[in-house]
Amino acid sequence: MLDRLAARLATAALGLPPAVTGRVTLTRDIPLRVRDGVTLRADHHAPALPGAPAVLIRTPYGRGGPMRLLGRLFAERGHHVVIQSCRGTGGSGGTFDPLVHERDDGLDTLDWLRRQPWWSGAFAMFGASYQGFVQWALAADAADELRAMVAVVTASGTRDSTYAGESFALDTVLTWAELLQAQTVPWLARQWELKRGQPRLAAALAHLPLAEADRVATGVTVPFFQEWLRHHTPEADYWRTRVFSDRIADVRAPVALVGGWHDIFLPAQLRDYAALRAAGARPRLTVGPWTHGSPGLFVAALREGLDHLDTHLAGTPARRVAPVRVHVGGGGWRDLPDWPPPHTPTRWHLRGGGELSTAGAVASPPDRFWYDPADPTPSLGGPLLVAQRAGPVDNRAVEARPDVVVWTGAPLREAIEVIGPAHAEIHVRSELSHLDVFVRLCDVDRRGRSWNVCDGLVRVTPGRFPSADGVVRVPVELWPVAHRFRRGHRLRVQVSGGAHPRYARNPGTGEPLGAAVTLRAGWREILHDPDRPSVVVLPVVSSDTQFLPSQE
Repeated sequence: MLDRLAARLATAALGLPPAVTGRVTLTRDIPLRVRDGVTLRADHHAPALPGAPAVLIRTPYGRGGPMRLLGRLFAERGHHVVIQSCRGTGGSGGTFDPLVHERDDGLDTLDWLRRQPWWSGAFAMFGASYQGFVQWALAADAADELRAMVAVVTASGTRDSTYAGESFALDTVLTWAELLQAQTVPWLARQWELKRGQPRLAAALAHLPLAEADRVATGVTVPFFQEWLRHHTPEADYWRTRVFSDRIADVRAPVALVGGWHDIFLPAQLRDYAALRAAGARPRLTVGPWTHGSPGLFVAALREGLDHLDTHLAGTPARRVAPVRVHVGGGGWRDLPDWPPPHTPTRWHLRGGGELSTAGAVASPPDRFWYDPADPTPSLGGPLLVAQRAGPVDNRAVEARPDVVVWTGAPLREAIEVIGPAHAEIHVRSELSHLDVFVRLCDVDRRGRSWNVCDGLVRVTPGRFPSADGVVRVPVELWPVAHRFRRGHRLRVQVSGGAHPRYARNPGTGEPLGAAVTLRAGWREILHDPDRPSVVVLPVVSSDTQFLPSQE
């Protein structure tokens, strides 16, 4: 009775399509023995409808609370919903080792589905974050029985997001490790830790060496955290069996991708979209003004997911026609035939006197700043795991620091829109050969508030990038962008030596990632003369670009 009432309230509050049945039977803790003898546990939400297809959700985050409501909502709309706890979580046996067992466990679960008396021969998968990783682990081998996927704020490969720019996404990885460990402690103890502001996690993010940070945060050694510190180089064999991007071309099921402009996995998710398009597929893409845990993301994922499943499991005409829908910051929703839309890469030059301009570089002395990893430049907003700290924020506090250099354009006479991939090319001279380059694009409004739009960081090591006369040309991939800079606003670019704790600070010594404790400070110079121009390249969309008629 309570489940039915919660589903009715959620349907009304979230604006979901009406249920097709109110009769749903929940069977909990169903055992499933996989090939190595481990028993996994699942819940089955069964609708009272003959021939209903299945929806599989595999998760390390438990099967109660929001997941139980999700199962009920999907079941009321005509799907057998199986929610299974990944091994080592939520009552399933074995040890949780991220990404290692998901393909085999997924295949064994599919084999179990085929043996159920209610099996119709068709299934789909749905889920966000890690629940999406497990979809990609199974998708290429699921045969024609897999009719649809809904992958939300996730990607087929996690290595590039873990080591963005070949740095280390410390905040994401350590916060996730703490979150997983918190599922094993009593509920009251967890609530007390949250009420206190998670001081153990805060201390761990500031701790060196990083190899001790997991124990500081959780009280125990987290094996995968230790492994991710050790196997961080691009050539590490460790990751080859833990990423699934090399099988994207083998996925035949229609895929719906839902992401956010301030999500930690967005660059990798859009690479998945490009790979699917290159393989001849027509994926459905939605990118909104969301972070990894935005409430709006949850609502959009449900609506988009149900529409996608209805189309490919029930044959219902899609309520949405456009294959791509993106939210343009300051400009609303746009429907597109593909991603990215036609655009003109436009170079914005960092110039002397803190000027940012589309005019060419002019002779000017470099801008100089001192970076000290003992007092690292803090990260502020942007793509973070925890929604409350993520997204656009006013950057004036960090821009006032002496270790952050800014260049600001003149007030815009007309609005401009940038939609697509963005990158920077920064010429740097440094006292130290080991350093990071962080670049952030901001929108400065008429009140002077500086709101972050997109950013990126690259770790520089000796010989990684071309250099001449002690100057290194550093390419920095920025987060993809869709933003309208309004008339009277100004573009601003920040350059600094880090963004801690979002990225692990660069100690400046070249010591191993997990063992580094010695911190070396030093001067950096950003050059921007005609021979060594530093620029941010933005995808400017013409005012006469043809968008599809929006259904919003």
